[in-house]
Amino acid sequence: MAKKGLRLRTLVFLGGATLILVPLIVTATLYTAALQQRGEQLQVEKLTTRGELSANLLARRLYGVWMDVARLATMIDPSNLASAREQIQHLSRLDSRYTWLGIADVEGKVLAAKDGMLEGQGVAQRPWFRRGLEAPTAIDVHEAQLLASLLPASPEPYRFIDLAAPLHHAGSVAGVIGAHLNWDWVAEGMAALQAPGIEVLLLSRNRSVLFGPPDLVNKPLNIGSALAASRVTTSFLNERWPDGKDYFTVIVPTVGFADLPSFGWSLLIRQNADDAMAPTRDLIRSFLIILGTGAIAALALLFLAAQWLGTPLRRLSDSAEAVALDPASRPPYQETRFEEAARLSDALVRMQSKLMGRSNS
Repeated sequence: MAKKGLRLRTLVFLGGATLILVPLIVTATLYTAALQQRGEQLQVEKLTTRGELSANLLARRLYGVWMDVARLATMIDPSNLASAREQIQHLSRLDSRYTWLGIADVEGKVLAAKDGMLEGQGVAQRPWFRRGLEAPTAIDVHEAQLLASLLPASPEPYRFIDLAAPLHHAGSVAGVIGAHLNWDWVAEGMAALQAPGIEVLLLSRNRSVLFGPPDLVNKPLNIGSALAASRVTTSFLNERWPDGKDYFTVIVPTVGFADLPSFGWSLLIRQNADDAMAPTRDLIRSFLIILGTGAIAALALLFLAAQWLGTPLRRLSDSAEAVALDPASRPPYQETRFEEAARLSDALVRMQSKLMGRSNS
């Protein structure tokens, strides 16, 4: 007895399923990979745009203060202390961002200042004074030094960024104007740049977090994006942060505008990778559900088609085996589903008639 092979119904179903599923799986794999890549690109573009806008807004805010100090440097005559004191006091009343504003002579002695603070004292060793004698300068955020004992008690140390510029009189440098800008004003500006799910971190020149998540503030950041922050153009990384989570991170290496002196700051804009890709994953999931549903429907139809094709041949096979055993058995079913089955059915009927004729003769 010959070894039985697969049924036509099975062959049709398996062959059709292969032709359906292989292209489907290849297409789904390529398409979902493309969706994933495009989703990441959109997130990078979104974070980059927010980072560049944030850097620009922060720099413009600082530039406005810097221009006030620069203009005041051209207006103040260090030889007329009464007028200088009046101008300083007037600007200090108008602008609460200045914790301290004053001028010092070339020896570092404070000549006039807001509310008289530090007048008569020496600031020659302060960085803002030394650098301010040579050129307009900006000093990174630091805790209060000389002013610490003169300001009202606070649970947190006072922190400032310093702006300074040379004062000129009779064609030569006659002193320095200095401004201590309250860090709280900068922090408030940074807080306004945050968005749901997106964090904007401000890094100092030495990679310390000046503004960001509370668990990172005033701590050095030693991840790849922080190490590269001051040495690259705007770029993107997907990396693991100290909290053990993966973040999409965009680096904005400089915070500057026009001739604002550099603080050496940079921005990191981060978003939790899982949260960032959630919409893309939802889209991929919906796509796969629709695709899977369509594949199941196609396979069900294929199974019915295989059943439809296989039924006439199964009936004809059963009839042929019955005729071979007994020519007087029931006549074959008259198949009409498709031409080949109908021809085979007619042939079996003729064969049975001949066999019966021979057996009767």
